[in-house]
Amino acid sequence: MTAAHWYQRFLPRTLAGRRTLVGYIFISPFILGFLLWFIIPAGVALWLTVHDWNLISPPKYVGAKHLVTMWEDDRFWKSLSVTTTYTLVSVPVGLVLGFGLALLLNTKVRGISFFRTAYYLPSIVPAVANAVLWAWIFNTEFGLANAALRFFGLPKIAWLQRPEWALPALILVALWGFGSGMVIYLAGLQGIPDVFYEAAEIDGAGRVAKLRHITIPLVSPVIFFNLIIGIIASFQVFTIARLVTNGGPQNATLVYVLYMYQNAFQNLKMGYAAALAWVLFFIVVALTLFVFKYVGSRVHYEDAQ
Repeated sequence: MTAAHWYQRFLPRTLAGRRTLVGYIFISPFILGFLLWFIIPAGVALWLTVHDWNLISPPKYVGAKHLVTMWEDDRFWKSLSVTTTYTLVSVPVGLVLGFGLALLLNTKVRGISFFRTAYYLPSIVPAVANAVLWAWIFNTEFGLANAALRFFGLPKIAWLQRPEWALPALILVALWGFGSGMVIYLAGLQGIPDVFYEAAEIDGAGRVAKLRHITIPLVSPVIFFNLIIGIIASFQVFTIARLVTNGGPQNATLVYVLYMYQNAFQNLKMGYAAALAWVLFFIVVALTLFVFKYVGSRVHYEDAQ
């Protein structure tokens, strides 16, 4: 069949059909990527949850064994506890810091673009470079953190060697990258019409009143968005814990995804790791639905009826 015959046979004859075909061609990269990198791997992971597989011998069906093992696994509960603590601290503090900084940078003064760029830059530093940098900062003998403590006459801290300080150190690393949330807040703040503030000033409202009754309600969709993204990202934290502490000391920084990685690629327990991945999926979905139900109802939308 020649190219002309193929063209006449398979190409839609109507304009609407041709537009539909063009549309499918344009979205085909996303569809293929979604199938190859999400749906198929997720299906394989779901199949592995009821199998034992060490990447060498054939998979062996074990039923609900992994769920029973998980329930009795102290390191599973430890990783879940560490990740929950990390989320409960890093997400709210990150939201407040990002919003506060966006308020400060939402001004029209000379050189403000430099400060906006400077605060945003840490969020685009490569993860590995970020981990190496902070491992040096928290070095007990030569790090900048202890150098600052010595400058103020305070004793040095073994940040990455003591269990009570290791997780706070990782949380500080997470807070260092709140620039991405700040940029989103800044976009939301700049979308508020000045007429609201002008009307409030006429009524005698001060800065606190304008912040409480105008700024926060109108930026609440952005706050809600950053909250959802922050929760999802915090439960997926991995790189900094893997490269800086590798879960130590004494499992103090054994975050959930790191424990899943250890089971999959160090212990070669692919089935158990797949079960852990699906449990994480359901945890994140449950938390997201909870936040949508109890926090999403408080979000103010201008076009809400």
